[in-house]
Amino acid sequence: MRLDVDIRQTLRSGHRTFELQARFCAQGERVVVVGPSGAGKSMLLKALAGLVRPDAGHVRIDGETLFDTAQGIHQPPQARNVAYLFQDYALFPHLNVRQNIAFGERRGWRNPPAAHASPEVERWLDAFGLREVAHQHPHELSGGQRQRTALARALVARPRALLLDEPFAALDTELRVGMRAELDALQRRLRVPMVLITHDPEDVRVFGEQVLRMQGGHMTEEIAHA
Repeated sequence: MRLDVDIRQTLRSGHRTFELQARFCAQGERVVVVGPSGAGKSMLLKALAGLVRPDAGHVRIDGETLFDTAQGIHQPPQARNVAYLFQDYALFPHLNVRQNIAFGERRGWRNPPAAHASPEVERWLDAFGLREVAHQHPHELSGGQRQRTALARALVARPRALLLDEPFAALDTELRVGMRAELDALQRRLRVPMVLITHDPEDVRVFGEQVLRMQGGHMTEEIAHA
């Protein structure tokens, strides 16, 4: 993945002002952005996904311009073919596991049939060990099962990049270790490029092929990582 980012955005609330300035180039499959809460990491990820529109700058993936104020380009999220995994997973509570995964398969499909079957959905049910709970709803799942369902929904559309917003923050310590290992193995097998934001040093250790630090809305440095 060749990711070229140079964006600026100013947010104001009363007398408070927050400025996001992020500039970096990524060439590998694993980019980790590390920094404390409130550093601007989630805002950066949403800008890459097209969920927020920066005031100025550009975002390019593999030579394609997704956003550029000078050229008047702002591709909507559905046109970017990047998958965004929210911190709380954002599963649909009224849909079962099978339906949640199928939702990502077809744009504009709001309520897939409860027993929907397709080669891609079946593939991800098996890949994530979700077949036995395919009929269950999110509230009936463990934290790990919910995360796997969200990942399957993100990957069923075959995105060119996966954006992960602190994917292990909501998990307890033991589950976090297991899910981190699962995602590590999955990414190595599928070779889906990803950008992961975190404040956890262990995420940096496991996934940090290229590590960038954010502080106060600014990309302050690139950290050497073996």
